[in-house]
Amino acid sequence: MMEDIIKERIEKSRLTKEKFFKKNFKTLLAVVEVLVNSFKQGRHLFIFGNGGSAADAQHIAAEFVNRYLIERDPLPALALTTDTSILTSVSNDTDFSNVFSIQIKALGKKGDVAWGITTSGRSENVIKGLKEAKMMQMHTIALIGTDGSYLLPFTDHILFVESDFTPIIQEVHIMVGHIICELVERKLFLKDL
Repeated sequence: MMEDIIKERIEKSRLTKEKFFKKNFKTLLAVVEVLVNSFKQGRHLFIFGNGGSAADAQHIAAEFVNRYLIERDPLPALALTTDTSILTSVSNDTDFSNVFSIQIKALGKKGDVAWGITTSGRSENVIKGLKEAKMMQMHTIALIGTDGSYLLPFTDHILFVESDFTPIIQEVHIMVGHIICELVERKLFLKDL
């Protein structure tokens, strides 16, 4: 019984990843180019999400700031999920749906990159953050699952995992984050791509 569950999960994960990369390959490469060009121009990356997506945002930001696979200069990336004083202040004084949009408005500049992560594609605070970024003429990226229709009007690049199973969506999301980190790092510092 347990062996069957494990085998089924592995197969479901494999099939979802194959489908994702088949449908999102060009978008993935476009996202890498946006990040490379933005970092070359001294722009910043702001990443945000809720729950597991908040953890992914922090993980990806750390890979850019510290390093992913090679020793190199740090890249300016910030997860908007880490400052508890800002998160609780905004949530208490206005509304939790504003926690990312207010930080984008305070910290972002034209040409920076806003990267929202949401497994549902419907997280109101992620949507508001991307909407604010778009109004500020920042580049916008969404890494999503389930439904991306709410994000279409203000997202330049949507990487969409076609699944309704949150654990598999999150598995694909972190794999995508790692691939983006590796390609950006190689293009900027090894120049072998």
